[in-house]
Amino acid sequence: MKFALIPGLLACFLLGSVPAGSVGAAAGAAVETAAPAETASADTPFHFGFKKSVNGQLASINEEGFKDIVDRHGAIFLGDTTRKELFLTFDNGYENGYTAPILDTLKAKKVPAIFFLTGHYVKDQPELVKRMAAEGHLIGNHSWSHPDMTTISDARIKEELERVKQAAAPLTGTDRMRYLRPPRGIFSERVLMVTKELGYTNVFWSIAYKDWDVNDQKGSDYAYRKVVSQLHPGAVILLHSVSKDNAAALGAIIDEARRQGYEFRSLDELGRKGPERPRDQAKPESAPKKAP
Repeated sequence: MKFALIPGLLACFLLGSVPAGSVGAAAGAAVETAAPAETASADTPFHFGFKKSVNGQLASINEEGFKDIVDRHGAIFLGDTTRKELFLTFDNGYENGYTAPILDTLKAKKVPAIFFLTGHYVKDQPELVKRMAAEGHLIGNHSWSHPDMTTISDARIKEELERVKQAAAPLTGTDRMRYLRPPRGIFSERVLMVTKELGYTNVFWSIAYKDWDVNDQKGSDYAYRKVVSQLHPGAVILLHSVSKDNAAALGAIIDEARRQGYEFRSLDELGRKGPERPRDQAKPESAPKKAP
């Protein structure tokens, strides 16, 4: 079953500007749209892309044609850019044997993360889903069957998200799920509007690289350099759990980010300001934390 689904699920690893359903675009490629955002209809599809950070400068979506739509519907692209904070996110379309080592590293380093899960992953890997929640990580929605949501009805969008939420609830101890990553990074104003009405905050990213191609892994040092070279305040980091390079490099990435003065935060802390915010990282040894 897994191998029959993998070709479709690999589409979740598309980053940048590519035709819907195709595979192989590099992260951060320029986004091309049929019309500027100000004249686009609510159904105009966008493929999320961004201008990468260089030398600590902020990543940008100012020239991608959809910034006003992202802002208007409260989607996340960056955190608080006045703070040296990082938000670690993983897309889990299917299991490739690296999620357990990733969780081991996060536990050892006391770093919180969010895992965006498809329906296939929830059904196929219930024990890993339980572990994610038990060790204090957030569980996000990546849709049930990974469709291009700009091509389906509002009712179908609701069904896709509700199925994931209900399937994950017995494993995580809660049926609340607050964060969504649109499959393949494809969205429209209608998709953001409908999902916001369903209670979701859409989460994009400001650090990414071509890590999703399991046949094009280049080693842990490559993964380390690709992520560390893009670090900037408030960054939302996208990694794919199918990458052996990510699993191998994660500990070194965390250590170097901390050496540079960065702290890793949970998305639930985004927007909280002031000394009342807890300064410690995730505590895997504590009682299980319910996912939102």
